[in-house]
Amino acid sequence: MAKIKVYFDNCAYNRPFDDQSQIKIALETEAKKHIQQLIVEKDIDLAYSYINRLENDDNPFATRKNSINDFFKNAVFYIDASHAETVEEKAAVIMQAGIKPRDALHIACAIESDCGYFVTTDKPLLRHTPSGIVVCSPIQFLDYLEEI
Repeated sequence: MAKIKVYFDNCAYNRPFDDQSQIKIALETEAKKHIQQLIVEKDIDLAYSYINRLENDDNPFATRKNSINDFFKNAVFYIDASHAETVEEKAAVIMQAGIKPRDALHIACAIESDCGYFVTTDKPLLRHTPSGIVVCSPIQFLDYLEEI
């Protein structure tokens, strides 16, 4: 069986830095941290992209930015800007479903890197169901993982 490959958008990367007094956020944080541990242990492969880097570079909080940049080192696959034309073509199709441009670029990068799962905490994205990839929250991803 092929190893599972996931892609996090920047909302998911930043979830541990959100207000943990809200139960849903705290649960998503714990799920995301568990997925990260599976990535560190090489049980799951991580892909990330130039879009992740661009968004993270814009992060005004140095601690968050540095933590996320450090985690990128665990990725086994990177979609760089040389894929931009293909990614943008895929993103244009995804945007037709009402997805914002940068979010569409993230999904397109995940598809381009052959990820099976796109993990996000962004509610509008969780309602999007592009073909070729499962869009899910960290908690939903753990549910999928149990079924495999």
